[in-house]
Amino acid sequence: MKITDVKIIVCSPGRNFVTVKIFTDEGLTGVGDATLNGREKAVVAYLQEHLAPLLIGRDPSRIEDIWQYFYKGAYWRRGPVTMAAIAGIDTALWDIKAKAANMPLYQLLGGASREKVLCYTHAQGTDIAEAVEAVGRRIEQGYKAIRVQVGIPGLPDVYGTGKKSVTNNAADDAFPHEETWSTSKYLRYVPELFKAVREAHGWDIELLHDSHHRLTPIEAARLGKDLEFARLFWLEDTVAAEYQEGFRLIRKHTTTPLAVGEVFNTIWDARLLMEEQLIDYIRTTTVHAGGVTAQRRIMDFASVYNVRTACHGAMDMSPICLGANLHLDLWVPNFGIQEYSGYLPEILDVFPSAWSLKDGYLHPGEAIGHGVEIDEKLAEKYPYQRAYLPVNRLEDGTLWHW
Repeated sequence: MKITDVKIIVCSPGRNFVTVKIFTDEGLTGVGDATLNGREKAVVAYLQEHLAPLLIGRDPSRIEDIWQYFYKGAYWRRGPVTMAAIAGIDTALWDIKAKAANMPLYQLLGGASREKVLCYTHAQGTDIAEAVEAVGRRIEQGYKAIRVQVGIPGLPDVYGTGKKSVTNNAADDAFPHEETWSTSKYLRYVPELFKAVREAHGWDIELLHDSHHRLTPIEAARLGKDLEFARLFWLEDTVAAEYQEGFRLIRKHTTTPLAVGEVFNTIWDARLLMEEQLIDYIRTTTVHAGGVTAQRRIMDFASVYNVRTACHGAMDMSPICLGANLHLDLWVPNFGIQEYSGYLPEILDVFPSAWSLKDGYLHPGEAIGHGVEIDEKLAEKYPYQRAYLPVNRLEDGTLWHW
């Protein structure tokens, strides 16, 4: 079997997505997600100008060799653009390999380690009362684990709250939206949120929270300690991801479980945190960590240090990425949880998927390959629209971590 063509498809059914589609001389095709939210066209150029031409004529079954060729062959390694581009190709190749084997991807990886995949979804509110109500709605929908975010008094809508946390039309984001942040106000308010949620909904639901890299290590340690009463499933992304040594201080001062990794691109980004057992969950995801090949390597490494998996699963990664994650989730022995923020109906129409959700659990389905395709005709109706993620400033105007 030989690769005959590579097509890069960009569409925006409410979000911008970059999809790699690989064609072979035996009629098998595979698709992979190469989306990098806010920098999509950079990945498109990398694919079209540098990677796709080198695939023509290659044997698609040599996935490891192709991955190493693109990673080591560039000399300039790592980084989100490079790894998203490699991920799109790698995921598409695994899709082809599983189709050639006539089995779902998880079977090719070694078979299932569980019957279903626990997921968590999001609940948010502009204030505590609204957030508590939102958690109740998610419980009624059958979710067993819920990430809870709340607006902060005295600040406009912050990360994870307000309209933009639910929908995100690319046309509204042609230039970065600016948010305002106050760590001191946040640290005072968030413990009150979780007191209210536990009082209203009890202890049978798993609760999670995301600080989105906005704290210093000592601030994160204080928050983790203040939230120990709530028995969180985890506290996520407390400090800037570049500052991995900061987790040593956090770990010394709180028993709240810690999760990080959605912006990591390789196993080397997470190596220290896992080797020193400074985190409990690693949140790398297929599209941003270099594809199925690289994500599986990270998961295996994590198992050595008793770190569990928790793939990032926001709406700005296509259903192809979620599908690939779910096959890995079903296989991996050290699975923890899978994020699922849901998708707009238009997105699900463009990306018909075999995966399913029931009572707070996901399953990748039994379709051969990874079970997600792209409707190219429908995708054409949603052309790319330039869009950015927000930026964040402190109340005095200083640019801060978003």
